[in-house]
Amino acid sequence: MKHTRVRAAVGGIVLAAAATTACSTDSGGSAAAPTASPSDTGTYAPADVAHEATTSPTTSPGATGTGPSATVTTKSVPLGTVLVNNRGRTLYVFQKDTTSTSTCTGTCAATWPPLLTSGKPAATGGVKSNLLSTSTRSGGAKQVTYNGHPLYMFSGDKTAGQTNGQGLTAFGAKWYVLGTNGKQITKTSSSASPTSGTSGGY
Repeated sequence: MKHTRVRAAVGGIVLAAAATTACSTDSGGSAAAPTASPSDTGTYAPADVAHEATTSPTTSPGATGTGPSATVTTKSVPLGTVLVNNRGRTLYVFQKDTTSTSTCTGTCAATWPPLLTSGKPAATGGVKSNLLSTSTRSGGAKQVTYNGHPLYMFSGDKTAGQTNGQGLTAFGAKWYVLGTNGKQITKTSSSASPTSGTSGGY
């Protein structure tokens, strides 16, 4: 009699478990398996990197400093006093640009967003207004130039005053910050000073 009660209890547990499993399956009769996203695991998926590399942030006025007039000013950083946009983002020159016309397009422009303007650029903070001008990009947008060189930002700079793009070689040439005299700063130490350079038309 005692054994009969035990078997009955066990059988009831098995039936309850089977019912729970049946309720947790989808209409096809199979249980839905949870999947982890990059944000769940704290990892950065290759697809996310590819998306950032091919999506140009220049579509956002806040990212480019565009508007009626882009402003170029200065900021003191370990490299010296360098050109920045109105949000304090460091501006760079591309040694592959040997004229005022940009050679950085496509994925290059996504990584190094050009400083665009829809009006005459303004100069503040020691920037020389006579060195400021614009050139027309291949798509028709106006890019700000300084001393005849197109200006860019770097997507790797996340906060104002960062110079993570200094001295990098990317898309066929080097990238450098610019001093108020219109010359690139080629050193990467705190003792850096503007120099004429030897390549890229600078």
